[in-house]
Amino acid sequence: MTADSRAWTTAWQIARIATAIALVSATAAQFSRTVGNALTKTEAHASHLPTVISNFFSYFTIESNLSSAILLVVAAIWTWTRGRDGRREPAGLSLLLACVSTYMIVTGVVYNILLRGIEDPTTSVAWANEVLHVVGPLFLLADVLVAPRRGALPWRALAVVIAFPVVWAVYTLLRANAITGPATGNPWWYPYPFLDPHLQGGYGGVALYIVGIASAMGVIGAAVIGVGRWRAARTAAERMAAGRLPEERTPIA
Repeated sequence: MTADSRAWTTAWQIARIATAIALVSATAAQFSRTVGNALTKTEAHASHLPTVISNFFSYFTIESNLSSAILLVVAAIWTWTRGRDGRREPAGLSLLLACVSTYMIVTGVVYNILLRGIEDPTTSVAWANEVLHVVGPLFLLADVLVAPRRGALPWRALAVVIAFPVVWAVYTLLRANAITGPATGNPWWYPYPFLDPHLQGGYGGVALYIVGIASAMGVIGAAVIGVGRWRAARTAAERMAAGRLPEERTPIA
């Protein structure tokens, strides 16, 4: 590893840590605003903290951002402690990074196309909202494109990438009618309006959104895996051309 590549690797790990701190800080700010708002309410449905807190952590955005923060820290630590000898990250870490990268990119796209401008000012913090829906997704996209040591994955890894969103959608739809909406008092609660059959003309309208977002998830997940494979192959070719052994990396199947 040259001095320039070591400096770049170190700089990127610092950026990963800084981004993780920003994501956690933004999540904490949103959480504080949400709980603080609930504490000012007198209605039972609006002030029931267990429901308010469980709803907060049921947002795909929150789950994606917190997972990304954890994985960015883990990836930075691995690179600093194990990746300096030229090895690519282990397959498990590569897979988890591919998952959170896909989820964050989709989060950014869906928010900015479908949800921007409909935030509830009583539970949303403007700067935190931008970090969670713009800064975070853009950094994870950059991590896919330029981060050192990202490993290649087999195409079958796409099934794992899309598994969590499927589970999340099932959980959300099954849970919805068991929850009273804190803001509305309705005997249902959905984290996003495009999942609410009362707003979409029934479950048929919801199904269309789910199919569309699932398709985007599959395409973006495949692109994330494809970029990783291309970068790994290009690096291996460059090392072979320079007369060096290929880097140890996740096998491409």
